[in-house]
Amino acid sequence: MTTPYDVADHLHTPEDMAAYLHACLEEPGAAFIAKAIGDITRAQGLPEVARKAQMSRESLSKALSGDRSPDFDTILQVLGALGLKLHVSIA
Repeated sequence: MTTPYDVADHLHTPEDMAAYLHACLEEPGAAFIAKAIGDITRAQGLPEVARKAQMSRESLSKALSGDRSPDFDTILQVLGALGLKLHVSIA
């Protein structure tokens, strides 16, 4: 029997998380990026990230499910809780 692949099982270091998010930023859609941040959040532990982001676990889980596009403040709040920063470069 095979087990489903879960990217969160492979995001062990800050470098892993940053590289994964960087790759996901190449794809269109805020919901896709929110889902990627959700994967990183699960890898770090949803309860701990929710506490650091000063959000409830339920709100955080819903915001990063990929079913909707969370507001930008939420994204920045969660990235800060994960110890990640958003950078911009010239295309």
